[in-house]
Amino acid sequence: MTANRHFRNVTRIGPVQVATWYDRRGREKHTAACTAPRCNFSADYDSRAAAELTARTHRCPVR
Repeated sequence: MTANRHFRNVTRIGPVQVATWYDRRGREKHTAACTAPRCNFSADYDSRAAAELTARTHRCPVR
C-alpha cells in the first residue's frame, strides 16, 4: 500500500514528479512538483500535457 493514496498515475521527469488527482468537486487535476532540496516549485494544471511540459522545461534556481 502506498503512503499517499490521494495521487495516482505518478511519474518522474528529472527532479519533477507529475501526478493526477481529483479535487473536491470531482474534477481531474494534474500537479507538477519539484523534489530538489530548496526548490519549492509546484503547480496545478487542468491537462496532463501541460504538467508534463512544465516538468520537462523546469530549471531549478538553486544549484
